[in-house]
Amino acid sequence: MADLIIRPAAEADLPAIGSVTVEAYRADGYVGDHDDYATLLADSAARFRDAELLVAQDEGGAVLGSVTVVHPGTPYAEISRPGEVEFRMLSVSAAARGRGVGEALVRAVIDRARAAGATHVVLSSSEKMLAAHRLYERMGFTRLPDRDWSPLPGIDLRAYAYVLPL
Repeated sequence: MADLIIRPAAEADLPAIGSVTVEAYRADGYVGDHDDYATLLADSAARFRDAELLVAQDEGGAVLGSVTVVHPGTPYAEISRPGEVEFRMLSVSAAARGRGVGEALVRAVIDRARAAGATHVVLSSSEKMLAAHRLYERMGFTRLPDRDWSPLPGIDLRAYAYVLPL
């Protein structure tokens, strides 16, 4: 996608990132209007402070999506171990779906992990996020069933890993 720009988020992007993230998860039925996870997704300022937040925008500056890049032992880490980079809260606005935004954001995470000397990129994804699973598998991620987990009863997360070539 020629008009797509992936870059570190700036403070001015935070309201749009929070809005797009909640909208993306809500559109797919993963959060409700007053869901605790929706509140967490909307809090892009915390992710900006405690992790690396990447934004995808078009040439006109509209925020199309974002992803949170996480290192082990930091506040947003869930399944990462030393030597791994994790990503969370990948989101693409409904209007930008099918344009390669999600893949471009994941590729940016892989590039960041490679630059950091990581051996793997890992993530957790709801068992219901089938389109995301297809993207990850197409990109070379494999399942890590030994790291599957449930943050709350009835919410089952599947773990995936991408091995970074040496």
